Amino acid sequence: MTSLRHIFWLGTKELRAVLSDAAMVGLILFTFTGMVYMQASSMPENVNNASIAIVDEDNSALTRQIANAFYPPYFQTPDHIGAGEVIPAMDAGRYLFALTFPPHFEAQIRRGHRPEILIDIDATAVMQAGLGDGYIQTIIAAEITRFLTGTDTGTDTGTETGTAPTVTNEIRRAYNPNGEMSWFNAITGILDFLNLVIIMLTGAALVREREHGTIEHLMVMPLRAAEIVLAKVWANGVIILAAFGISMTFVVEGWLAVPVAGSRGLLLFGAMLYIFAASSIGILLGTIARTMSQFALLVLLVVMPMMLLSGGTSPVESQPEMLRFFTNLLPSRHYISFAQAVVFRGAGIDIVWPDFLRILGLGTLFLLASLAAFRKSLSAAG
Repeated sequence: MTSLRHIFWLGTKELRAVLSDAAMVGLILFTFTGMVYMQASSMPENVNNASIAIVDEDNSALTRQIANAFYPPYFQTPDHIGAGEVIPAMDAGRYLFALTFPPHFEAQIRRGHRPEILIDIDATAVMQAGLGDGYIQTIIAAEITRFLTGTDTGTDTGTETGTAPTVTNEIRRAYNPNGEMSWFNAITGILDFLNLVIIMLTGAALVREREHGTIEHLMVMPLRAAEIVLAKVWANGVIILAAFGISMTFVVEGWLAVPVAGSRGLLLFGAMLYIFAASSIGILLGTIARTMSQFALLVLLVVMPMMLLSGGTSPVESQPEMLRFFTNLLPSRHYISFAQAVVFRGAGIDIVWPDFLRILGLGTLFLLASLAAFRKSLSAAG
């Protein structure tokens, strides 16, 4: 009971230290609100209101049908211009895309030929240009197929010309039916920020004690290293868990309208376990570092690879085999795995409990390592 009282009161001291720092509180709130929103919305997932011009040198039913397929919100209503106007207009930034249909385009299509369509793209708008190229090619191919199917055969079987497919692929998504990337980016962002902030907060708290000289005050008190470490873990963990819960409720589910398919309580419980594991890593890094600048370098060398290899940015299955084995030792991999399973697939405790055990086991190992390093640093300082 004495140890529990020490851990509690040391933790309240840590809570007061963090909450009294207005800059720190503001940074945490901005990270879990503004940064999460920017992470979700900064990467364009679709072409949006792209300007397009069409040079129609065929003026046939097929080219008019293709032109009518470009409509908002993906594209602006196409402008019909002459061939000599394309380059000046694109140099002036009036159009992002320009399509040029050659003469006799429809006639060549009917004969089974493959006439070329010229697509001019303003590549200075890198993301929209890359996405729009694929959109345009898909739209053109679909409209040509629809035109040949409806005109030449009059049926949907394609038995006369063989141009229409006899089997179609209908994709139905159980989660995120519209395929909005902002949903996935929001969840990945909030998970990555939780990982980054909890490690930085706990590690910086330990480095700050050393730089301010208050670690010597703790050494002369009847305290054990485990009590000091656990106090910092629970105090900083409560702050980040609260910020995580607020962000999930008001930013992810409220502002961005991202639904959570599984149990929110299960998600919070798993986040609490991971906060314990990540705090242990932060304590270990804070013990190794002697100054705040050293700690910042360690964060870059350790935390950033953890975020990149955990499976949020790229699937673990797509990584080299050696890296896949290494990621098993990262609690962040299992954290991302269970969180995506709960949020995206509605998984229950019967599915994610192995990830919980791995996070708890790895967190315990890192905690023991941080305690050993902390005791050693205290002995060296004494």
